[in-house]
Formats: sequence, structure tokens, C-alpha cells
Amino acid sequence: MPITRLEPCALSLAIEPDTLDFQDTSALTDQSLSWIGQERAQQAAFFGLEMRQPDYNLFVLGETGSGRSSLLRQAMAHVAASRPVPPDMCYVHNFDLPERPLALRLPAGQGSWLRQQLALFAKNLQQEIPKRLNEEDFKAEIERIEKRFRVEETRAYAELNALAETLHFVIQRESGRLIFTLLDESGNVLTENEVLALPKARREAIDQAEQTLRSAITSYLEKIRPLERQRDEALAALHRQRIQPLLAQVLNAILDGLAQPFADRGKLGRYLDQIQQDVLENLDIFWTSGMDEDKYQARMNSLLGRYQINLVVDNRELSGAPVVVEDNPSFKSLIGSIEYQSVEGALMTDYTRIRAGGLLRAHGGFLMLHLDDLLADGLVWEKICRLLRSHMLQIEEPWAASAATPVVSIEPEAVALQVKIVLIGSREQYYAIQENNPELARRFRVKVDFAASFLASAQAYHALSIFIAHVCQQGCLPHFSRGAVAAVLGACHRVAEDQTRLSANFSHTETLVVESAMQCKARNGQIVEAEDVISAQRASMMRHNYPDQCAQEAIADGDVVIAVHGQRTGQINGLSLIDMGDQSFGMPVRVTAHAFAGEDGLLNIEREVGLSGPIHDKGVFILQHLLSALFSHNAPLALNASIVFEQEYYGIEGDSASCAELYVLLSALAGLPLKQGIAVTGAINQYGEILPVGGINEKIEGFFKVCKTAGLDGSQGVLIPGRNCRHLMLDSAVIEAVARGEFHIYTAEHMCDGIELLTDFPCGISADSELNDMVNYPPDTVLGRAQRTLRAYRAACQQQPQQPKPGHKRAVARAEK
Repeated sequence: MPITRLEPCALSLAIEPDTLDFQDTSALTDQSLSWIGQERAQQAAFFGLEMRQPDYNLFVLGETGSGRSSLLRQAMAHVAASRPVPPDMCYVHNFDLPERPLALRLPAGQGSWLRQQLALFAKNLQQEIPKRLNEEDFKAEIERIEKRFRVEETRAYAELNALAETLHFVIQRESGRLIFTLLDESGNVLTENEVLALPKARREAIDQAEQTLRSAITSYLEKIRPLERQRDEALAALHRQRIQPLLAQVLNAILDGLAQPFADRGKLGRYLDQIQQDVLENLDIFWTSGMDEDKYQARMNSLLGRYQINLVVDNRELSGAPVVVEDNPSFKSLIGSIEYQSVEGALMTDYTRIRAGGLLRAHGGFLMLHLDDLLADGLVWEKICRLLRSHMLQIEEPWAASAATPVVSIEPEAVALQVKIVLIGSREQYYAIQENNPELARRFRVKVDFAASFLASAQAYHALSIFIAHVCQQGCLPHFSRGAVAAVLGACHRVAEDQTRLSANFSHTETLVVESAMQCKARNGQIVEAEDVISAQRASMMRHNYPDQCAQEAIADGDVVIAVHGQRTGQINGLSLIDMGDQSFGMPVRVTAHAFAGEDGLLNIEREVGLSGPIHDKGVFILQHLLSALFSHNAPLALNASIVFEQEYYGIEGDSASCAELYVLLSALAGLPLKQGIAVTGAINQYGEILPVGGINEKIEGFFKVCKTAGLDGSQGVLIPGRNCRHLMLDSAVIEAVARGEFHIYTAEHMCDGIELLTDFPCGISADSELNDMVNYPPDTVLGRAQRTLRAYRAACQQQPQQPKPGHKRAVARAEK
């Protein structure tokens, strides 16, 4: 196919405002916003969200700004609305193992009710128990039991006292102890000295009497202690009998208040039974007589504190399943935490200091996370992986085991978790997990892949118009006329670099809508017009194009040498794309080549000094083998050639300059000058076909600016791959210059077409030629002249004596490594 000069109408896509079926976007606000161009992602998302089986978590792939997070939030909210409200989650005291609090799940809204009921129960205990224990009939019953004990005890004591009198001893009670004292015949107390002054026989008789009395006291105590135990047991049973009906009535009423069946009902019943037993075992605390007030209050708080409910998840306000989005996940915010307080130099805690994280709050619903946030904290990522494997969550404080100060820690009961995780990540991360961690990969069985662009159609235009209407409505912005909408749609084509596709980067679209609305407000307009969109684009370009301006000024000032007039042999203007992150722009770069007789072949100077990337090196190798194929009957080629990108100091990557490198090398071999006013971009394969490249609009516009500054004379233009035609969305200044005949856009499908344009000489082959069948090219063609030069090089090399070929510098360095 010969060279094609593109007409202005082919350089961009003009969207006629009249094709849009509305006057302005205010007429579209009542229409629902769809998943624009993301039908595949929408289907996958709802499939995964509605799947109840485990391990159907979602991994969401897509570029930043594609709307993946906001659309998934909407999808989660939609599915959650039809799901039942999950149970409340609380922790309670474990009466058997206090260091291992128990987890309870209660029907939604019942957790706060149970907490309130138990708090009221604990408050009433302090009033009801003393009140019931002070009733007259109860006191009378206590008196009857104690009287029966006193009768038995008095009788036994009287017998002991009578024995003591016969043995000349007197017995007294002091502080719960029995003390006996020796008396003389007159009934007076004998002192120690008086006893020592007695005859020996008398002392021995006294000792014998003392032993007899001690044995009697022992017998007395053995008889009294069972009586005391019986009395205490009878009193305790009486107290329990008095209080137990009260406790049973209240606690049974609490349990019956939870009439709705739930999984942990039996567990809650056992817990309430343990509360009742604990109260009955500690009834003595409710007596205040003879006890210090502070001590009494401390014991009471310790007792009643065990009956509190730590409600960590309260779902009473929900109307469906929870939707939790953790934008800043940490171990505390995601897994949960246990708070500590310092008590006498040690860190103490209990079950009331357990706090839930996002995972517990999302139980029964959905949790959205960003993979980059999780990978930033290895401990959180490890915990998430363990949770996905076991479906059990254990709240803990990882630092407690290695704390410098003593820590009295607890281990809350692990809970089964049912949560659908929506993980936002990149394609690279998704496939890295698939390859390196298959165990984790099978926990994310749903892949939600957001497209970077989508086909343009009337329906797509209408959907984007609705998106613009919603942005205006939500931001209280002036609405867009259909002309302004057409301008925004054109910008979406430009971002997609395709006349048939629209960009799915809705963040960029939203930014343009907001900034265009500000331009409208600046001129006190009511409706955003196309001129406002253009002004917003220019203002944005002005804010970000300082590097582009500096590069253009460097060329205009002659610091970077670029020729756009005349012809030069072994010199051509290639086109490069510079990506600064916030802006991309194109710049011409001079590519030069030298060729002479030798046997070293083609030397890529950028590669030799480490300024080229692997893709660029691949393109040069393809070029080298294409050159060998073109002159296969001259093989091996007696050629020393070098190619360099002039004044390029920051590195080259990509193969979009391989076509320009081929042309400049053929120019050097054929001795034919190339037109400097025509810049070239395009990759090339081993058959000489020109392949499409990226950044085509920025490259053309960058060279156009250089030519405009140097002076347009009608001979300048660019040569691009024919397969790039549909990617053209050029600036109006370029299109206007093409329309005036001052600048040209040429397309080529094969290398032979481009070299003919640049040299005004026939190439020597056509796109349909078989390279292996070509022995001699016509003499007055580019390839014929190059063939003649290569044969001269071969003859020159054959006349030189053979010398050992020095090792290649880079090859030697690699061998040494």
C-alpha cells in the first residue's frame, strides 16, 4: 500500500452535539447511573456478592480512576439490603476460666437490650438482696437456727466448764479462743511463781489436770465445729433458698425476653445459670455490717463487674447486612484490640476492654480492602491470610508477649466469621498471587476485571452523559449543554487514544467536568458550554506543561539540536514520548547513523552505555536481522555501523523508533539524504511491516510545536504507522495546519513506502516482495545503492589481512561476571 496523506477529517473524531438527545444534562438526573462499559465486571461482581458459599471472595482488578471502588460499594450496598441483619457480638465473663472470655452472638438489637437488663439486674441486687435478708420472717428463721446451735453449744460448754471447776481451772472465751486459768483452793488465780513454789507432787497433779482439761477442750471443739458447720450450711441454704427464687425469676425473664431462636441460646442460658450460682456463693458481700465502706464497695464492684456485657458489635441500627470499607486498615482497626491499664507496675485487662475491628463488624456482610494497604503491614496481611484459611478470628495483642513490663493478658474465645472480602488490587498483584500463592488464590474465586476502555456507541455516549449529569447534581455544579458534553466525550476518546473507544478513567472525566463547571462560574454562566470545556483543558495543560515548555525552549534556543528543514544523510528525526506521571508529551529526537567497512556489525550505542531498555534492545536486534534478510546474498555483511540518539542522556525504552533507525541506517549505506521536515515513528518487524505505537497524538503534537516555532513551510509532517489511524485524536491547532497545507500526516504499512517518501527514491522492493528471492536490487533504488555499498565494504575487507577480532567489551564484562 503506498503512502497515504491523511485528510483533516481523519485526524480526530468530531461528535456532533445534535446527535445527543437532550438539551442539557439537567434532563438526565432522574436516570440511574449504570456500570458504563463494565458489563463483564458488573456480572462478575454481582455473581460473587450473591454467592453464599465460602471462598467466593472478590479480587477487583483495574486501573485507578476506573470507578472500581465506588461501583463495588454500590453493588455491596444493593446486595446487602436484601440480606438479613447479622447478630450482635458480645463478650462475657468466663466463670470457669476468667482469662478466656466467652463470645456470644445475639439477635440483632438484643445485645444492647441484654446489656441494659443485666445492668439493671446488678443494680437491683444491691437493694433487693439486703431487703429480703432483713425481713422479719427471715430473721426469725435465722434466729431459730442459731438458737438451736446455741443450745447445743451451751450444753457442751457447761459440761466443759464443770470439768474445769473440778480440776481447779476457770475457762474464758476471748476472740473466739478458749483460755483456762489455774485456781487455788480459795478460788484465787495462781501466778507462775506461786505454781513453781508448790511441792513437786502438787505440780505433777496440776500438770495431769491440765492435760485432762486440754483433752476435754479438744473434744469440745470437735463437737462444736460440726455444729458450726451445720449451722453455717443451714444459714447458707436458708439464704440461697431466700434469694434463689428472686434470681431465677429475673434471669429466666431475661432469657425469655430473647424469644427469637438463635444459635447461642443454650450458651447464654448456661451463662445466666453461672451468674445465679455466683451470686448465691457471694451473698455475704451484700451484708455491710461491720465492714469498711471502701472495702465493701470494692468487693461489690468486683462481683457485679462480672455480670456486665461487653457489646463489641451492635447491629440494631442496620436494616440489612453490614458494608464495611476499611480505607486505613491497621491491626487494631481491622482485627480488633484489647486495651490495658497500668496497675502497680503491671498492665492489666479484662473482657470489658476487648474492642472489635472491621472484620467483626462486617460479619454476615461485606468488607472492602485495598491490597496495597494490607501489604504495607506484614502482620495484618498474615492475619488476613490465616483468617481466609480457617474462617476463625482471634482477637489478640501481638505486642503483649514481648512487652518489657509484666502483662496480665487474656485470650478471648475465637469466633467463626462469615464475611465476603472485596479486595482491590492491580493486575500485576492478582497474577503474582496466582503464581506464588495458590493457597490464597483459591480463596478469591471471583475475578472482577475492570476494562481500561470500552467501545463507543450511542448507548455509551448516553451513559456518559448521565454520569456527567450526576456529577453536576452531586457537586451542585451548573449542568452541561450537549455541546459541552460532546467536548467531554471527545476528551474521553483522546484519553483512550482511540476514535472507536472511550476511556474508562472516570476520575479524569469527573475532574474535567468539575474544572469546566468552574470555568462556567468564572464567566457567570448558567450552563457549561463547549468553550468552557476547552478553557478547562487549556488551563489544566498550563498548570502541568512546564517540562514540555522547557523542552520546546531548549530546541528553539538551539541547546537541543533538531533540524526541520532541508535534507541530511544518515540523520532523521524520531519521535519520543516523555511520561512525567501527571502529563505526557512528545518530543523529537535526532537519530544518526554511520556505516563503514568492517566485521563488527551494528552497534547500538545506547545499549553499550546502559541507556536502553530491553524492549528497545529487542527492536534493534529485529532491525539487525531485517537488514541481514534484505541483503542475505551479501552475507555475511562486512559492515561496521553505529546508531545513536543524539543528546539523549536519561535512557531510551520501547521499540517505536526502530523504523526511524532502519531508515537512517539505509540512508547512511545508500548515501541518500533524508528529509528533515518529516519525523518518523513506528515499530517494525522482521518482514518490514510497520507496527502501531503508543502516544501517537502527543508525539505528533510535540513535533508540530517544534516545526511551528522554526517556521512551517508546507514540507513538514510526520510519518506514522497506518494501523495508528484510528488512534488519532489531535489538537485543533494541528488539524487546522493540515487543512491549510502547512503540515502533513503520512501513514505507511511497509518500510518500503516510508523510505520512498523520505528520499524521493524508489525503495527497490514492494510490500509483496519475498526477501529471499531478491538477489540484486535495481541500481537506482535505495536498496540497490545500499547493496552496492555493502559489496564495496566486502571487497575492502577481503583486501585487508585477517587479524584477531578483539572481544566485545560488554560480552567480556558479562563473561567475567
